[in-house]
Amino acid sequence: MKRFFINTLKTLVIIYVGVCVFLYFYQEHLIFFPEKLAKEYKFKFDRNFDELNIKTDDKILLNSLLFKADSSKGLIFYLHGNSGSLKTWGSIAKNYNNKHYDFFMLDYRGYGKSDGEINNGEEELFKDIQIVYDTLKKRYNEDRIIILGYSIGTGPATKLASTNKPKHLILQAPYYSLTDMMMHEYPGVPTFILNYKFQTNKYIPNCKSPITIFHGDKDEVIYYNSSVKLKALCKPTDKFITLPGRGHGGINDDPIYITEIDKILKE
Repeated sequence: MKRFFINTLKTLVIIYVGVCVFLYFYQEHLIFFPEKLAKEYKFKFDRNFDELNIKTDDKILLNSLLFKADSSKGLIFYLHGNSGSLKTWGSIAKNYNNKHYDFFMLDYRGYGKSDGEINNGEEELFKDIQIVYDTLKKRYNEDRIIILGYSIGTGPATKLASTNKPKHLILQAPYYSLTDMMMHEYPGVPTFILNYKFQTNKYIPNCKSPITIFHGDKDEVIYYNSSVKLKALCKPTDKFITLPGRGHGGINDDPIYITEIDKILKE
């Protein structure tokens, strides 16, 4: 009987270590779900836009779209969620063009028509986004740029705002950190295997710009209390707005969000 328990314990340890090794080497496929598009794919939207390809330091081309508004007051620099491509994300541009803001979004490497793939850790992704942001700063004064991040994009958005000086940082359904998310969802998995910690909690105290957080209290993907904890790290003047009954999606069309975003964009 003793030998049985010892052998069972050894088997469980081997399985556990095997699972951890699998998660370490396969983590990009569990975090990022890109939709690939052919280079010749033609975007179709109900408004005018410019398609830009921005080169990174390692010669990767990142595909992006810039939707122009009439009598533009500035730019929304948008970092999208972990799935899809600009093919679908581009549809939300109208929400901000109609409020007289140009709207920019990029596909991360490996998404849509962007080259490469995400496989070298978070610093590479942060560096890509900073290069793109610097490119847009050549067109817009930074005091007219609002950084807006959604879901997986909230960590990189906060990191970007913490090392730059945008007019405002807006976070839709942010996480405290991916480490925190892992502990919340999979408490038995060691967090040191994560190459993408996206520590929003560490970046947010360094953000000098005004911050507004939106989170649905029925979010089934990123738990609502993530934003409650982030608000405790914000400046006293920063805002946390709860969207009652709202899940993870549909934030841009939420009535409360629309009312509050109108106030921000009129400032």
